[in-house]
Amino acid sequence: MLVQGLKVEGRPGVRLGFTCSRKIGGAVARNRARRRLRAAADAVLRPGPAGWDLVLVGRAATLERPFAALVGDLRTALARIGAAP
Repeated sequence: MLVQGLKVEGRPGVRLGFTCSRKIGGAVARNRARRRLRAAADAVLRPGPAGWDLVLVGRAATLERPFAALVGDLRTALARIGAAP
């Protein structure tokens, strides 16, 4: 997964976007990858860092990676960009 973030001052809450390219597979695979990313973000970002716009980009490994590892990857990525809750 790839995480891109932009710090926006003065806005409460966090805005999330999810995307997956056609390199992952057909529509079913892309939707499954987005659902897994959404579930991981829900597990990590409750209530979420205030004032951040985040985009989570799914990769082919998003489909096969164990969910616990996916959540750990998201926590690591958020810590690296400074958006850890």
